[in-house]
Amino acid sequence: MSGEQAFDIIDAIFEGKKKIADVKSHTLHFGKIINEQKEIIDEVVVSIYKNPHSYTGEDVVEISCHGSKFIIQKIMELCQQKGAKSAKPGEFTQRAFLNGKLDLSQAESVADIIAAENKVQHEMAFNQMRGGYSAIIEGLRNELIEFAALIELELDFSEEDVEFADREKFSLLITKIKTTVTHLIQSFELGNVLKNGIPVAIVGEPNVGKSTLLNVLLKEEKAIVSDIAGTTRDFIEDTLIIDGVQFRFIDTAGMRATEDTLEAIGIERSYQKLKSAKIVLYLADIQKEYQDIVEDFKLLEINEDQKVIILLNKFDKMSSGNAFEIVEAIETLTHQKTIVISAAENKNIDKLQTELLKIVQHEKLNFDGIIVTNTRHINALKDTLIHLNQIEQGLNQHISGDFLSIDIRMALQSLGEITGTVELDRDILGTIFGKFCIGK
Repeated sequence: MSGEQAFDIIDAIFEGKKKIADVKSHTLHFGKIINEQKEIIDEVVVSIYKNPHSYTGEDVVEISCHGSKFIIQKIMELCQQKGAKSAKPGEFTQRAFLNGKLDLSQAESVADIIAAENKVQHEMAFNQMRGGYSAIIEGLRNELIEFAALIELELDFSEEDVEFADREKFSLLITKIKTTVTHLIQSFELGNVLKNGIPVAIVGEPNVGKSTLLNVLLKEEKAIVSDIAGTTRDFIEDTLIIDGVQFRFIDTAGMRATEDTLEAIGIERSYQKLKSAKIVLYLADIQKEYQDIVEDFKLLEINEDQKVIILLNKFDKMSSGNAFEIVEAIETLTHQKTIVISAAENKNIDKLQTELLKIVQHEKLNFDGIIVTNTRHINALKDTLIHLNQIEQGLNQHISGDFLSIDIRMALQSLGEITGTVELDRDILGTIFGKFCIGK
């Protein structure tokens, strides 16, 4: 229970050595929960947190009872009879926000922590709850506010034609803030991918072992495996968590010229999946001439932002030849990481997984661990960038302070919406906290 009546309500149904209202904060107390007929409902431990030193910033009582549904229901009924009401979804965290214990972006991260299904999702949410980019946003706002105050001061002395705000310094500040905001916006793509699973397309010619590789990675017979070329006629997709990172592996149809209508449709869909993948695993038969492997790889339309690993499969079937020399030649000609594997015998699959994790870690380092994952935040950042561009344009055109002041206020409003330092519509808050689970 949280609120100014929490201690009165618990004292009305709890029998211990002392009245709860009289004990110290952050203490535990053993006793009994009783009803109005003095019947014992359960023996419990009551935890006390006095305002403002609690999660919500209010007086908080936690009752630890036995796990019987009957007992829990009876205790809740007793609390409600004495004036408590059931919490709405997210109401405890909403009170924490309203009482200044968390800013809005930190409050939203609580829901993300609860919903986290893997290590990376948990890390991103926990980082945000501990401040994340909130501190960055507030730092930018404070610097903008200082210049806004000087611009406003100029307006008060407009008849005297003085400038309190150094326009050159202001221009440098706007450039700095734009760089930071742009960096945060760019991090959203990575954050969204990490949150929903990194799409990895397995591509290559028919019968090179793509479906076998998918099955080995997933450790189940997800895809049909056959020596007949063209077995996979559409993409097959499934997720796998590797060391806390979620990947979405997509086994695509073998890419070749075909007169089979259904296979042709599957190949077209495979190309679409290839374009949307963040990581491309290009699978080739190591027994093929390496010059042909390189030529076939170059026919793929790989985007600059896509990461590629070339996998030379079936090395267990090599009759002769030096695999190291083949890898070195292909890496030299393609400038792509190349790994020798045997999907059929589960050889070097661990090296592939390690390389996938390296790619993710490298991408995360590019953003110093500060990654935006919230759609509401990204929209506010994009609005901020629009207003910053308008300020920059205004400075270049030497417009008057009153017009600059308007754009500055708009930028401050957009930044403030992220952390909740500006007043937000009740419907917006209701939508944000309505997504929480009951009891948090």
